[in-house]
Amino acid sequence: MTEIRTINLDMDGTFVNLYGVNGWLDYLLNKDTTPYEVAEPLVNFSALARVLNNKQRKGYTINVISWTAKVDDDDFNARVATAKLNYLAKRLPSVHFDNIFIVPYGTPKHQLAQGYLFDDEEPNREAWGEGAYNVDNLIEKIKKIA
Repeated sequence: MTEIRTINLDMDGTFVNLYGVNGWLDYLLNKDTTPYEVAEPLVNFSALARVLNNKQRKGYTINVISWTAKVDDDDFNARVATAKLNYLAKRLPSVHFDNIFIVPYGTPKHQLAQGYLFDDEEPNREAWGEGAYNVDNLIEKIKKIA
């Protein structure tokens, strides 16, 4: 059996501090994408970019799997997806993600990819199974993947 060499990263609460944006929930309830545009990093982005680029040079696929807002509005969620793509392009420009899945809130992430998952939400890690990690010491955990 071939080893799966894919690293999948959630964004919000994993390496982007969406929940640290003052009034983030009110913004989302008012269909305002500001939190997705201004959230600060949860890790050092230069260090994250270096480790992800290093893994890619070693043959790993690097994906982002992130949900849109928990708001039932297709237009707003399309704007959320655009804001997240712009955030990645602006904040991690040296990382050329192999795939960026920005999918509706609640989409089972394990149906989108295989490999390793780094996610702050325990239900996502449980559904993923083996290879799912919480986000404590994110960069160090990614480095340790063989």
